[in-house]
Amino acid sequence: MSVDEREVAPPVTERRSLRADVSLSAVVAGFVAVLVSYTGPFLVVLQAARTAGLSTEQTTSWVWAISVGSGLTCLVLSWATRQPVITAWSTPGAALLVASLGSYRFSDAVGAYVVAALVAVVLGFSGWFGRLLALLPRQLTSALLAGVLLPFVVAGAVAVGASPVVAGGVVVAFVLARRLVPRYAVLCGLVVGAVLAVVTGALGPVSVGIELAGPRWTTPTLSLPAVVGIGLPLLVVTMASQNAPGLTVLRNDGYEPDDRALVGWTSATWLATAPFGGHGINLAAITAAICTGRESHPDPRRRYVAGIACGAFYLLFAGVAHSVVALFQAVPAALVGALAGTALLASLVGSLRDAFGSGDPRVHEAAAVTLAVTVSGVSAWSIGSAFWGLVAGAAVWVVACGRRSWLRRRARGAGRA
Repeated sequence: MSVDEREVAPPVTERRSLRADVSLSAVVAGFVAVLVSYTGPFLVVLQAARTAGLSTEQTTSWVWAISVGSGLTCLVLSWATRQPVITAWSTPGAALLVASLGSYRFSDAVGAYVVAALVAVVLGFSGWFGRLLALLPRQLTSALLAGVLLPFVVAGAVAVGASPVVAGGVVVAFVLARRLVPRYAVLCGLVVGAVLAVVTGALGPVSVGIELAGPRWTTPTLSLPAVVGIGLPLLVVTMASQNAPGLTVLRNDGYEPDDRALVGWTSATWLATAPFGGHGINLAAITAAICTGRESHPDPRRRYVAGIACGAFYLLFAGVAHSVVALFQAVPAALVGALAGTALLASLVGSLRDAFGSGDPRVHEAAAVTLAVTVSGVSAWSIGSAFWGLVAGAAVWVVACGRRSWLRRRARGAGRA
């Protein structure tokens, strides 16, 4: 989306009333974001815990830590900034831990979390992370976001093929609602999909028991191999694959996020939850896109309610994490895939417009490389494709546009700082 076409959220000049701004569509957007988190990325955390042989108490504490950390940061930052700030746990970080966590003592892993979080706090509050992003053209970060979102939209289409009734019903309901009641398109898709899942028997068995979850402290221990093998890759993937796209989501929907405050405070929350097993709290991209667009509310000034609702749902589910996971695991994967794909469609279109809508064709080529590498899913040294997509696109841009272009952006970035 070009600068002229992009919807710009008015700056917050006064404290708005939450009671007056609450809307059903925004609350539903917050719930759908949590639903997607617990039915998708959350399962990677469980897989990592099982692979590492963690005890039930350690796993429960891990779940509690990332749920509470995400809930508090969503709620507080959305309330304070009046922007839909959506946070989550590091999904690529959890994927990294599937392969590496079992090779170290858990206390050493927690120590690596602490070190990575401390560095993230410094990068965030100092503004260094924002300055690094400012060195790159906006088209590259938009292409990065498009590459992150595209597989979920494609998965929505695949879900329709796998489950024409349930997933197809979600898509049909969403499209019709976009025409008739656009504010409630996601809600209509969710309701129709849930009804069809029950009617067709696609809904799995649901446990009605409630099992309380709670924290368990693990005293961090420092191990250089763990810091190098876990902490450093975790820092890189969290900052490049989560916080960078997370800031881009907000900017693409017309907001002007304070990267120092958002990255700094989410990283500080990560640091606070690390001794309880929290492997990373960061800005979200995929679930954020569900809450920052028009599906949340036509008025950008009222979309912050989706962030507050998202945080409230995270905190609500944190204390009964086991029961919540059992409930969400009963939801058909096709329903979640179709719902996420439709909810993210507008954000994907916006990021593609911003990446390729106007500007220097040489930058478009670099953006295309970023998009292709990110979508490819390539991974090296336990670092995912989002990071390598940004690296590859930046390299093509520097070679194509020359050193002077990079230096000009560096000077502008230093001036803003």
